[in-house]
Amino acid sequence: MDISLFDFYLPDEQIAQSPSEVRDQCKLLVVDRENKTIEHKHFFDIVDYLKPGDVLVRNNTKVIPARLIGTKIETKGKVEVLLLKQLENDEWECLVGNAKSVKVGSKCTFGNGELQCTCTKVLDEGIRHMQFHYEGIFLEVLDKLGKMPLPPYIRQQCSNNDDYQTVYAKVPGSSAAPTAGFHFTNELFDKIKSMGIEVVDVTLNIGLGTFRPVKVTDTKDHVMHSETYEMSQETADTLNKAKSEGRRIIAIGTTSVRTLESVYQKFGRFEADSAATCIFIQPGYEYKAVDCLITNFHLPKSTLVMLVSAFMGRKWTLHCYEEAVNNKYRFFSFGDSMFIYGKYDYANQQED
Repeated sequence: MDISLFDFYLPDEQIAQSPSEVRDQCKLLVVDRENKTIEHKHFFDIVDYLKPGDVLVRNNTKVIPARLIGTKIETKGKVEVLLLKQLENDEWECLVGNAKSVKVGSKCTFGNGELQCTCTKVLDEGIRHMQFHYEGIFLEVLDKLGKMPLPPYIRQQCSNNDDYQTVYAKVPGSSAAPTAGFHFTNELFDKIKSMGIEVVDVTLNIGLGTFRPVKVTDTKDHVMHSETYEMSQETADTLNKAKSEGRRIIAIGTTSVRTLESVYQKFGRFEADSAATCIFIQPGYEYKAVDCLITNFHLPKSTLVMLVSAFMGRKWTLHCYEEAVNNKYRFFSFGDSMFIYGKYDYANQQED
């Protein structure tokens, strides 16, 4: 499909620059994808659309301060390195600014030499493998020297790094946050669980695959960057039981979607698994694992808009986005939320 089919108008002033003061008081666009209806609510109203037996699936990954700014030892020139994915030991796949000057053997230093790295491999599109050298515990060094890797459309660093984490963030390793989860509070989860709704965790460490822009004109030419995920046996058992009993599986965010659909596509059911995925969900894909979706509003022409379009139809997705623009919803990472429910006729998806 031509990526222009996933474009939409968005005024700059509706790109959220900071999180909501109270996480669960943002706006919520409630969408019935079966009956094509829209309601305007607040996020705390989501309990009115959940029911006993539902299973909420959240991505418990934790963002690390993965953005490092330092100098190239050989030239004293500035260098910016974004950690994407840990490979083995202290070698990381990284996105490097001004990458042409970083070749195999190039050395970079950060802070007062507390952290250094050496380029071990050169890949396309600014990707480099970097071997890091330090004393002590890597994450502690990173906490001291690194910055939170906020998206480029957010112009100012958070005053509190926890603003760019979900309240359930647990497993360090992501270079971006699963932002659909920003709207949940611990108190809201307590209320949800008291209603007889189960909450389970998966882990997908978010890297380039989630936020890499689409640079081709036809979606068939876009290649997703792989990201690692993990599903426990306990989570798999809970999900299989819900599936067999016809209960709804509700994904919190597109990264939870990609994990659930990757596992189900691989095994035909939910299984404990730890692997890499480069799944690219776009119209034409039939969801097998997920029944409902909680998600933020995404960038025009992004793979995430395509994922949502596959869930409820491209035309209806763009209509909902237009409705959100007209009602002054906030967009992207720190923006407002959608809850999408209802059945969908995948057989007629191409008409949408």
